[in-house]
Amino acid sequence: MILIVDDDAAIRSSLSFLLKRTGFDTEAVSTPEEALSVVRQSTPQLILMDMNFSMTTTGAEGIQLLRQVKVFCPDVPVILITAWGSIPLAVQGMHAGAFDFITKPWDNMMLVNSIKTALELSEKKHEAETPLTRLEVEKNAAFKGIIGNSDVLMEILGMVLRIAPTNASVLITGESGTGKELIAEAIHANSKRKKEAFVKVNLGGLSQSLFESEMFGHKKGAFTDAYIDRTGRFEMADKGTIFLDEIGELEQSCQVKLLRVLQDQTFEVLGDSRPRKVDVRVVSATNRNLPDMVASNLFREDLFYRINLISIHVPALRERREDIPLLARHFANKIVETNGLKGVDFTSEALTFLQRLSFPGNIRELKNLVERTILVSGKNLLDTADFESETGASALSQKISASTSGMTLDEAEKQRILHELEKYSGNITKVAVALGLSRAALYRRMEKYNISTEK
Repeated sequence: MILIVDDDAAIRSSLSFLLKRTGFDTEAVSTPEEALSVVRQSTPQLILMDMNFSMTTTGAEGIQLLRQVKVFCPDVPVILITAWGSIPLAVQGMHAGAFDFITKPWDNMMLVNSIKTALELSEKKHEAETPLTRLEVEKNAAFKGIIGNSDVLMEILGMVLRIAPTNASVLITGESGTGKELIAEAIHANSKRKKEAFVKVNLGGLSQSLFESEMFGHKKGAFTDAYIDRTGRFEMADKGTIFLDEIGELEQSCQVKLLRVLQDQTFEVLGDSRPRKVDVRVVSATNRNLPDMVASNLFREDLFYRINLISIHVPALRERREDIPLLARHFANKIVETNGLKGVDFTSEALTFLQRLSFPGNIRELKNLVERTILVSGKNLLDTADFESETGASALSQKISASTSGMTLDEAEKQRILHELEKYSGNITKVAVALGLSRAALYRRMEKYNISTEK
């Protein structure tokens, strides 16, 4: 049963009719007191709740009711209904434990999808969360290219399988080079949308002036140099999945435009005032700390909640060192196949050496190191010395590697960056390549550790 709480009789009737037509049983009440009476006696599957129940528009009544409802049925998802101009109230509701918020006037399809997603995720919370085995991973073609058998990786892939069939928005976090895009692809490939488009957008490389044209498209003549019609990324992803990479880099002026289309999945093409509707699943990724950015007013809190119904954190490579030998052999086999070389293997000492490195550039850095060492050495059996020469592992490097186990992760990462800066005489481009990082990601780490290239 879905409980509807709203003081407007027309809204109660409209929602009841819509949900009954969709196959749900409903009960509708008009006051917080009636709502509390219901949840004291029974447990609804889901609650649809208005934020205001009197002439006031503060939302205080809705927040209070939400907190009271959560005492009686903490696991029941609550979807708030509010006006677009009252979204800050909805954000307060998310803080208080609401699952999602829908703005008035709502779109029937969006509302039903949100309800179905909430119910699906609620059911999956009660499913057994037995970690996958490597054999189960290998049987799933959607996990091709995701290498490793560490417990933390198996837990992530198990979560992917549980949440992929839903329409929930997913936020994938983790450092640069950890494989966030592969996880996004696996979510799509295991979803009901797998036969439709998977559209990738790097928001970090998208300027404010190009944002609307790139994301929503434009008509011929909409602006100077608009010589032909252009289809936007959201329209390309219709019925499929859109992957918003580096969402933490999105300029604030563009964040509200993105929130609008994520809220009701409608947009306007530049040069065409006719609204267009899409049905997309949104998966986002970032290496930034979005909660910190929200606290600093650099990222909209309402957008953060909209993209973050499900959160998956991909660990750094140094947090899953047991996967390094598998990854190294995988990258070796790939470059051997690509370049028509003879088979390449590693001594046990070489693999142990690789497991001791801090890899601030994560999997991307390991891939670069393995490929570079194979091509430069020309050997079929790689030992520690081969990798030492490619990492500049003189006495200084060996000292860093040997002492890594006694350092915190941040200390080990800082030492590796300092080492590469010394090796390449402060050349940021060469250091970034060696570490498998973008220049921007390297600068962020240098700022974090207060590292300067100035003498």
